[in-house]
Amino acid sequence: MPSTFDHDNTYPLTGAHATIASNCVQCHSNGYNNTPNTCEGCHQNNYTQATNPNHVSLAIPNECASCHTTNPGWAPASFPIHNNYYVLEGAHIPLADQCATCHNGNYNTTPNTCDGCHIDNYNQTTNPNHVASQFATTCQDCHTQTAWVPSTFDHNSTYPLTGAHATIATNCVQCHANGYSNTPNTCEGCHQNNYNQATNPNHVSLAIPNECATCHTTNPGWAPATFPIHNNYYVLKGAHLAIANQCSDCHNGNYTNTPNTCSGCHINEYNQTNDPNHVSAQFPTTCEDCHTQTAWQPSTFDHDDQYFPIYSGNHNGEWNTCSDCHPNSTNYSVFTCTTSCHPQSSTNNDHQGVSGYSYNSAACLNCHPNGNDQMIRNFIRSN
Repeated sequence: MPSTFDHDNTYPLTGAHATIASNCVQCHSNGYNNTPNTCEGCHQNNYTQATNPNHVSLAIPNECASCHTTNPGWAPASFPIHNNYYVLEGAHIPLADQCATCHNGNYNTTPNTCDGCHIDNYNQTTNPNHVASQFATTCQDCHTQTAWVPSTFDHNSTYPLTGAHATIATNCVQCHANGYSNTPNTCEGCHQNNYNQATNPNHVSLAIPNECATCHTTNPGWAPATFPIHNNYYVLKGAHLAIANQCSDCHNGNYTNTPNTCSGCHINEYNQTNDPNHVSAQFPTTCEDCHTQTAWQPSTFDHDDQYFPIYSGNHNGEWNTCSDCHPNSTNYSVFTCTTSCHPQSSTNNDHQGVSGYSYNSAACLNCHPNGNDQMIRNFIRSN
């Protein structure tokens, strides 16, 4: 006589269990009193023999209900303890229930490295081309699991970002607007416009090389700058060399109107000099005629050719100091011949019969511009 035992009151028969509801011995072969009501009580062998994945080697708990329902064939199954083996985060989370996307039906060979699954993404990436750039395949170095972009690419390993470049480190498009593969790594590659538009000084008109690093660092504002090619435009030597790094001393912040003549910078020195007084002596303002760039003194004033021979001819060795002939140290245009060198008694005697003779220094120079008596001899012969 069939019984009327309502099995569901004791242990609900669902799924695969329902299919054997009328085959009692399938579960109760050892009697009805000792039938376990836990999964592993009946299915420990299934657990032990599972190979995809191997439950034992992975130490998956044998509480079957954690992952399986009573559906036949143990499928579909969930795996709520996935994070115990591989943490799903970011873009991986939406795929948590799409096991085949990563496992493709084989849970024993699924790689746990980025490139293990994403090597195709790596190989096919062109912006920048990861293969050509020889980027590492450890995707996590630059990317998160959320998305490929934005990335945290270690730019310094390819091109160090310093100074003003560091301030735009997170604004990739600032330099890579045309892609990551064609970004130049030379100064002018990115800054040619800055070069062309520079006006202080005008880089183009001066033909300054467009290798920015020659003069600039990556400091913001292109300053401070050096100018190691200064000698190409104005040779710095002597006293100028000592202030080579003190640009403002000569340029005062404006590199377009700096004179390149001595008087352009030193006219004040010229005007204020009184030993001798350059202005009253009407010296030329071409300082280099007498001075070097090393110092104002000693000078190489050419007294003989410019004014009166005192280093040659009759006056060579006949004087000791400038004041012998120039009694006014503030005005070297004043000179005298009528001193103890040329007393009037002697001079008068030498000019007997000379028409127009006058004993004064201006007259001496007028008739003896070279400091000898050749002119007066010629005058006498002609008369």
